[in-house]
Amino acid sequence: MSRISDVLDRIDAAEEEIRARYFDFLRIPSVSAQPNHNADCRTAAAWLVRELQAIGFTAEIRETKGHPAVVAHHPGPGGDARPLLYYGHYDVQPAEPFELWTSPPFEPTLAQGKNGPVTVARGAVDDKGQVMTWLAAMRAWHEVAGGPPAPVRVLVEGEEEIGSPSLDAFLEEHAAELRDARAVIVSDTNMWDPKTPAISARLRGMAYAQIDLYAASRDLHSGLYGGMALNPINLLCKILSDLTDSEGRIQLPGFYDQVPDVGGNLMTAWDALGFDEKRFLGDIGLSVPAGEKGRKPLERQWARPTCDVNGIWGGYTGPGSKTVIAAEAHAKVSFRLVGDQDPNAVLDALEAFVKERLPADARAEVQRFGAAPPVVVAEDSVEVLAARRALAAEYGKEAVLIGSGGSIPVVESFRRILGLDSVLMGFGLDDDQVHSPNEKFDWANLMHGARSHARLLAELAG
Repeated sequence: MSRISDVLDRIDAAEEEIRARYFDFLRIPSVSAQPNHNADCRTAAAWLVRELQAIGFTAEIRETKGHPAVVAHHPGPGGDARPLLYYGHYDVQPAEPFELWTSPPFEPTLAQGKNGPVTVARGAVDDKGQVMTWLAAMRAWHEVAGGPPAPVRVLVEGEEEIGSPSLDAFLEEHAAELRDARAVIVSDTNMWDPKTPAISARLRGMAYAQIDLYAASRDLHSGLYGGMALNPINLLCKILSDLTDSEGRIQLPGFYDQVPDVGGNLMTAWDALGFDEKRFLGDIGLSVPAGEKGRKPLERQWARPTCDVNGIWGGYTGPGSKTVIAAEAHAKVSFRLVGDQDPNAVLDALEAFVKERLPADARAEVQRFGAAPPVVVAEDSVEVLAARRALAAEYGKEAVLIGSGGSIPVVESFRRILGLDSVLMGFGLDDDQVHSPNEKFDWANLMHGARSHARLLAELAG
């Protein structure tokens, strides 16, 4: 017990050092979606290699077909214990629109939030800040005890924000090196609230596509051709509106066949969490719930599928007017999936749905950008129970088991390719503005996260 006490004391004493390293990491504009930041992604990977080597890991950059990954190993105290595999990602979302940021997105700023100090920067919480929680814990163990109390492996990728297109092939190529881990530790999820820790026990899956609809051979004058020529923007809007009915139910044939209802005991547990939907919506300037009618709020967020249009464009969108009938129209559409829904089957159904609604002279293509099945984590695994003990010791209250409306496709990949289950122990909050301007991470959450990871290592060392 004295050793973990010393490690926790070291984390507290190193607060300014942790902040300095964290800010260095955040200054790297590692935007995986934009080719002009390819070199920055490699710089972020190299930064992680140096950090890990400095605390006793053997670490190196590993190439993929896209952005490089980082793999590191530490033997711990020796022996034949199976290692823990820590996963994270160094890539971040694009920061646009820049004009909506209160400070430059890649110049981290310490500001005052409603719960105390916060760091504002792109990647502050997703996922550089959460990676820093376990990096800080491992550094403290290194400085106090010469290394972590259990063998550790690390995998940090650079393509999570674009759907991890290279990761499955990477895991298959390096399976022999990684699959003997006992579990994967992931910090890329949220707490229940600022004072209540959580383990995410279920993740919705994802099916993501782009619909490209074409009609005339060129843009047309709306006076000369209006009322005669097919308008692909009008047609696309009609198809998109047909995807859901007035009750919020998705209209793809067979869509709900693999969607189970939530059991009474689980719903009772979720009701006991006291979720305040009015406050949740009020924080983002809304007041009226949307989505599938007749379902409770957390049920809609964690256990029901969704369909959303994420972007739509075509024709003239500049200042002033231009009376044009566009030759083409485009939309990006995502589905969050639950139960046993197959994302590829959903995308097949979407493609058929679109093409069945095309009149003569129209053609459509459906590009597929992501397909990840839903995941349910075993709540009673040794590693999950250890994480709950670590969080309870740190926060002085039990960690709740929650769902997540989001997707972490790599969790399913670890299970399918390596046969490994994951522990989803995150420290974000629902107001962190992830993927939006002014992304932030509460400083207290980063420090509690570091201390929680230190405790988790001590729990699993046994």
